[in-house]
Amino acid sequence: MKKLSYLMIFLCCLNSIDIHAQDTLRLSEAVSVALGNSLSLQLVNNNLDIAEINNNYGVAGGLPVVTANVQNNEQITSVNQKLNTGIVIKRRNATANIINANVTSNIILYNAGRIVATKQRLAQLSLLSKDQLNSEVQAVIAAVSIGYYDVVRQQNFMRTIDTSIAASDKQLQLIKVRQQVGLANNADLFQAQIDLNVLQQSRLAQELIISQAKTGLLRLLTLPADSSIIINDTIFVDGQLMLTDILTGLDKNADVLAAEKLIAVNELRVKEIGAQRYPTVRGIAGYNFLRNNASAGQLLLNQNFGPVVGVGVAIPIYNGSIFKRQKDVARIDVRSAGLQRETIVQNLRAGVVQQYQAYTNSINQLDSAASNYTLSKKLLDLTLLRYQYRQATILEVKSAQQSFELSGFRLVNLSFAAKAAEILLKQAANLLQ
Repeated sequence: MKKLSYLMIFLCCLNSIDIHAQDTLRLSEAVSVALGNSLSLQLVNNNLDIAEINNNYGVAGGLPVVTANVQNNEQITSVNQKLNTGIVIKRRNATANIINANVTSNIILYNAGRIVATKQRLAQLSLLSKDQLNSEVQAVIAAVSIGYYDVVRQQNFMRTIDTSIAASDKQLQLIKVRQQVGLANNADLFQAQIDLNVLQQSRLAQELIISQAKTGLLRLLTLPADSSIIINDTIFVDGQLMLTDILTGLDKNADVLAAEKLIAVNELRVKEIGAQRYPTVRGIAGYNFLRNNASAGQLLLNQNFGPVVGVGVAIPIYNGSIFKRQKDVARIDVRSAGLQRETIVQNLRAGVVQQYQAYTNSINQLDSAASNYTLSKKLLDLTLLRYQYRQATILEVKSAQQSFELSGFRLVNLSFAAKAAEILLKQAANLLQ
């Protein structure tokens, strides 16, 4: 049976990308590697294989059951017989051989539709496993995408810090030149050096954060934690998502579809249990062979063989109301499965609305954040230029640096927040690929 299109990527493990041989890791490549290596996906895929194997009329009980039996017994007995003719037979340690062989086939002819219901339930379980696989695929793609863009976010933080370090270094060099000609004091020199040292410490801390973010991504890719990866990308946000489209797409959500399949499975289970309260008719056919050979006694050879055909009927009369109670429990399971589906839908809708609020809020702030970032960079450059011509103080330079850093961090955080919300919204609507 053909599986989900996502599984085509999953089954291409032999063609998976070699991270160590690449200069730069792209998001599409990271997703391909994750789908090929994911242990959780392999477990879910195993469950799907099991469900597809069980989806068979033989498992449902709809195919004949054929058995063959062969028995060969050698006996040593003492014979003491007196016939009505007056003949007396006495013999010790007489041998006898009995061979009994048969082939029997039986098939259910009628059981109130239980076989049909069982086969339909097995088919629904196979579809349920496919939905669970699709759900896991979407979860893996979402986790890898967010982990990937988190690395991009942290690297963008590093770029902002590097720009600020360059400004502090330039300021320090200007102070040293001024001090050589007697136009700057040690206080300005010490303060500039302290500011530069603090930024360099921040850079070292940010290097750790980037390394840990990459390690987290490698874990999602199921690769060795000490692997080396290079990511050079930007965060591009799809600003065209509509809440109505996402909410409409919840009908295609894999978890919702799986919950619907579970309802159908329990409904068919009710039919299966209900059918046990009706007669079961079996058709029986076979071939028997019996050979009894004795060295003493009245009957020295007895051999029978031939076909057997028959019909058996089993009528359940009373079993302590077990079937009735099982059917009542199965009906409750149907109601519980329906409640589970409603719970999943409600949670998804609430989560989608919240994510969409975060998505639109972040997008609405992106333009002003980008403008502030551009302006803060210009302000920093202008302040450094003014400082070079002794028209600005060291405190003004530091204030411009802080504004630049804060605006840079804010712009990156807003971009990441919008992208993460976009990914989660697409996951809810089953749109990740």
